Amino acid sequence: MIDRERLENARQFAAALCYYADKDNEFRDAFWKELCAQEDILEEFCYYMENQKFACMVSVEGYTVIDVMVWQIDHFKAELDRRDPGMRDNGDKMLLMAFDTFLKMRKEPEKYVYLLQEETGTDYPDKY
Repeated sequence: MIDRERLENARQFAAALCYYADKDNEFRDAFWKELCAQEDILEEFCYYMENQKFACMVSVEGYTVIDVMVWQIDHFKAELDRRDPGMRDNGDKMLLMAFDTFLKMRKEPEKYVYLLQEETGTDYPDKY
């Protein structure tokens, strides 16, 4: 169980990530509610907040939040190829979206496993 002080620190960290990711209050509140509903992922989030590295204590169908982040970085590179700077130089947004996607993956593992395995960036031969 996460104590009150640590929980408040995590709430403030989540709010800061949302702010720097240019996410609105509705997204922030929904993210926080879902994060609190999944205590093991909340613990992973707290570990990152306190250590600036991933613990990888939680997995969904064998995938960790790092796997989600790598997948998103691959997509990010593809977005740059299209000149869409959505997460350019925004590590806060990349981190936030990795945790948000990981929370969603818990609820719909088949969908996200498929995406992780099938949707990749465009930087390798014979992609299309």
